[in-house]
Amino acid sequence: MKYSGMLKMTFIHWLVIALVVAYLADWLMQRPDGRARDINAVIDAKGSAALRNYPYKFRVVRVSGDTAVLATPRNVSVPAFRFLGIIHPGIDVKNPNDPAFIAAEKELAAVQSEAMTIARAQEGIKGVQWELDRAWLARHGIDVPN
Repeated sequence: MKYSGMLKMTFIHWLVIALVVAYLADWLMQRPDGRARDINAVIDAKGSAALRNYPYKFRVVRVSGDTAVLATPRNVSVPAFRFLGIIHPGIDVKNPNDPAFIAAEKELAAVQSEAMTIARAQEGIKGVQWELDRAWLARHGIDVPN
């Protein structure tokens, strides 16, 4: 019986090890590179209170040559109203004339533009490219077409 208990304990240990390895592999694949981390630190330090406190954290996911690739919760496939409906559930996002919706759109545009401006101002960065943040959208129940 004691031998059976050792096998069970060993299986649990292997399971824990496999989960830790899977977590570390996922973290390594998703972590930003050093240059991206530096630019994100500048965005956090120099960003306005509106940018720092916005419900979505605009961040650089990687730097490719002289281009900073920033994550965004909206694009042609995922219109702003879908994202805004998540962060502002009380707003009628189906009514484009709703003053609250218009204000939310303007706020989104302003903070996104500010993040882009700060990233673009960094040494060695000449352009910004936007990449849809599929993981954030999926975590919030928004299906993203391929």
